[in-house]
Amino acid sequence: MELIKMEDVKKKYQKGDMEVLALNGVNLSINKGEFLSIVGPSGSGKTTLLNIIGCLDTLSSGKVIYDEKELGKMNEKDLSNYRKENIGFIFQSYNLIPVLTVQENVELPMVIEKKWSKSEMSERALKIIEDVGLKGMENRYPREISGGQEQRVAIARALVKNPLLVLADEPTANLDSHTAEEVIDIMREINEKRKTTFVFSTHDPLVQKHAKRIIVLHDGNIQSDERR
Repeated sequence: MELIKMEDVKKKYQKGDMEVLALNGVNLSINKGEFLSIVGPSGSGKTTLLNIIGCLDTLSSGKVIYDEKELGKMNEKDLSNYRKENIGFIFQSYNLIPVLTVQENVELPMVIEKKWSKSEMSERALKIIEDVGLKGMENRYPREISGGQEQRVAIARALVKNPLLVLADEPTANLDSHTAEEVIDIMREINEKRKTTFVFSTHDPLVQKHAKRIIVLHDGNIQSDERR
């Protein structure tokens, strides 16, 4: 089932007196449950594409239809609400709050949204913490766990609201190869178990090895699209 459809998407930036075309007529469909990696050299448009998919940036022209909703027809407030409710983010720098425990970091997106009771938030958080292999570490602080464990907390935080889509920007960049493999395995397992859609932007060959689909960008265009 189709989750995202992009039709002739272009994105232009003004850089001084120059106009930079970051995306040049991208046509792309992403189905629910995909485990997809976007790759390409620096300046190819990877981050711009990820930001548009994540409702963090707007397009200059074209259409993005997201779960049958056209993003271009939403105002800024509606777009922000849609992002909060449907998209989880994983960053290479983890972005954990140092004064919050593992469980509190995972609960944070739910606290912000104010839709769940305290007991519901705790139940959801503890379940996903267990799913990412951190059971028993709920009350530890980020300074008390390893980098790989911090990234697992970030994954749990992105998944706690059961989003339609998780976007991961270079999620293994700060990890050694063994830990990176473990983290990717966890995301693959969650993808298969929960049917959560994952889209990565990465240079890491390890992520590409595990991806079920690889899209190569070059100069704002899709150069190749390989399914495995």
